[in-house]
Amino acid sequence: MVNDKELFQKYRPLAVAAGIGSILGSGVIVGLSSTITVWQSGLGMTNAQVGIISAALTFAIAIGGMLSGSVSKNIGLVKSFNWLNLIYAIGALICVFAPNYMVLLLGVIVTGLASGADLPISLTIISHDAPNEKVSASLVSSTQIYWQIGIFISYICSFVVSKMSGAVGARIVFGLLAVIAIIAWLWRTNSKTFREFHEEGNKHQNVVSENTKSNDSVIKQLFMGTNKSRYIGFFLGIFIFYICWNLLANTFGQFQTFTLVQAHASQTFATGAGIVLNFVGLIAVWLFSSVASSPNRNRFFIVGMIIQAAAMFGLAISNSALWPIVIAIGCYNMGNNIAGEAIYKVWTQESFPVETRASIQGMMNGISRFACGLFAFVTPALVVPSMIRYTMYAFTGLVIVAFIAGMFVIRLQKKYGIIQDAD
Repeated sequence: MVNDKELFQKYRPLAVAAGIGSILGSGVIVGLSSTITVWQSGLGMTNAQVGIISAALTFAIAIGGMLSGSVSKNIGLVKSFNWLNLIYAIGALICVFAPNYMVLLLGVIVTGLASGADLPISLTIISHDAPNEKVSASLVSSTQIYWQIGIFISYICSFVVSKMSGAVGARIVFGLLAVIAIIAWLWRTNSKTFREFHEEGNKHQNVVSENTKSNDSVIKQLFMGTNKSRYIGFFLGIFIFYICWNLLANTFGQFQTFTLVQAHASQTFATGAGIVLNFVGLIAVWLFSSVASSPNRNRFFIVGMIIQAAAMFGLAISNSALWPIVIAIGCYNMGNNIAGEAIYKVWTQESFPVETRASIQGMMNGISRFACGLFAFVTPALVVPSMIRYTMYAFTGLVIVAFIAGMFVIRLQKKYGIIQDAD
């Protein structure tokens, strides 16, 4: 009989193909933010136009996520998984050849919509095709590694091309993203192995859900179905955890370098430290992936949330000395990736019926992105030296709220037999 480790290795290529979507998702976010000043100088954009471009990407990703359920339902889960990367590539290529602000804005919107829709659909295709929930949890959590890889690629490429004149360097970064998207599109659409996985997944899901599958809307299944108390509990717990965690992760990511510079680090040191600290995060994701399908992940979650809270509190009470701040940020990057996006993805895929997962995760992703986009308007006022200490205290509170919500989800998972206590 084939064991779960062998099944994980068998289905791993599918996780890699889905993970490329995570590379593209983080890649376009970091790629744009790290090259926006290059675009500004190359295309002669105003500060207001720079702000609109950045906000457009955030909201496009949010809208794409919220539409992912409708897209997968109307076009088909497999077709959506296969073709969204081509749309992403078209958007990235529009950016590459953009002669002015309006064309760049169009390219960013197209790329963001495709990226936002692809992430929940990619994770749903894994849980759809995986032979059991344990293998599914391991595969889903492993895709978070690729999100970190996307950040690395964008940072390194942006650093390499930073000395190029005009917008050439930024065009190269988006050209690389377009190439990666095309490779993913060709692989997903032409792989015979993936077609076999999809066919096996269809058979498995038909057997599992023949008596439970409903044509009702996701909202109706959640709030009016026979298991409404169960799904409402999971939805609220996971959503509160994710929106608190995401507000912190997105906002903190925007002023990590700023915090280091305020502690009298050079720009070179701050940028280099950012790369090293992201590598710490990559190690943390790898560690979590090794326990994602076991009850031990609950212990990782508790440790990760305590580390995040301690890091934020440490930053709040610290003076402006550089190395204590570097250590606190390093601890945050470790805790953030042990108890963060990866466990959110696993919880979402485990806690809801397969036919609703893309819609539910897309809804959570979309609302969270909208909140982060709106929050970005006040971020500059929160990170000035006179306010940053109070901001860190507030972030400590956000971590505590996320911790409580996460423990509620864990309790529900134990109650409904999704995962057991660790021995």
